[in-house]
Amino acid sequence: MTSRGPRLAIVGDFNPDFAPHPKTNEAIAHACNHLGLPVRADWIPSAELAGRASARLSGYDGVWVAPGSPYRSMDGALDAIRFGREAALPLLGTCGGCQYALIEYARNVLGIVDAQHAEHDPYASVLVITPLSCSLVGQRMDVFIEEGSLAARAYSGTRATEEYYCNFGLNPDYEARLHEGGLQVIGRDANREPRILTVPAHPFFLVTVFVPQLRSSVGRPHPLILAFLKAIASRASA
Repeated sequence: MTSRGPRLAIVGDFNPDFAPHPKTNEAIAHACNHLGLPVRADWIPSAELAGRASARLSGYDGVWVAPGSPYRSMDGALDAIRFGREAALPLLGTCGGCQYALIEYARNVLGIVDAQHAEHDPYASVLVITPLSCSLVGQRMDVFIEEGSLAARAYSGTRATEEYYCNFGLNPDYEARLHEGGLQVIGRDANREPRILTVPAHPFFLVTVFVPQLRSSVGRPHPLILAFLKAIASRASA
């Protein structure tokens, strides 16, 4: 067992005026207090990770790719996601973190080397992430979760109400290729749009279009964040 407590790297360019960022800190505190778990969480700017993710993140037990697209360094965010995925670190991506996790997987696992985000390059020929037909910012919607999945186990159920803060999502033209390549949809909204995805072969890889930290409170820590921190603690004590 390690002599230190669990450490979490939060990949993102912290902005106190961007609501999901302080809410991320609050949600971690809610979960840590509930679990009695002293997790040290550090925000790491995306620019510090470009070409250096392995060295910069090697002392951490988990990676949370926070909202905030476009990141100051797209390469930094993608390098961090790749490191977390390949090193089998527990990885959570929410909102923008989900979007960039899909791009990283498309590029480095599926070999779609030109996979791009429409916010970063709207004229790219291969847009894996595209504008939503309708903004989801501020909306709350039900999510229907695949029974027996990582998310269903975390929620202890197959239905949840979640809040969104995004204007971009997965281009449906690439959903089947991602699924065939091992990145699978396990949660959808009432219109069957993907809302939660995972890599079943990974110890803990969970990405959400919604922002779970917005629904966390002192009395009700968010179940996905609780599950994520438990996975980090397990990794730290291995």
